[in-house]
Amino acid sequence: MTEAQAARLLAECDVTTFRAPGPGGQHRNRRESAVRLRHRPTGIVVMATERRSQHRNRAVALERLAAKLAARARRPRPRVSTRPTAASGTRRLREKRRRGETKSLRKDPGEEQ
Repeated sequence: MTEAQAARLLAECDVTTFRAPGPGGQHRNRRESAVRLRHRPTGIVVMATERRSQHRNRAVALERLAAKLAARARRPRPRVSTRPTAASGTRRLREKRRRGETKSLRKDPGEEQ
């Protein structure tokens, strides 16, 4: 992502910094290095708390937000329905015939139709 794209995306977000719990050394809980971005148009929220630097966390959060927006914009290709192949039709009929024969063996011998 270029700096211009990052700046444009950051302009559409509410940025919140906070103290993140967890491992990271003595400076982690003293500084507000964790970053939460809320994209106002879509309401998507991403967080980055891994780094001890607020600037690096902001960059990571922007990348995550861009990935989520790209995934949201992606439209799956519509499925084209196809006819079953001749071989699969034959297999299906063969299996149905076999199941019918198996079920007919379950009948009482005196129950002929």
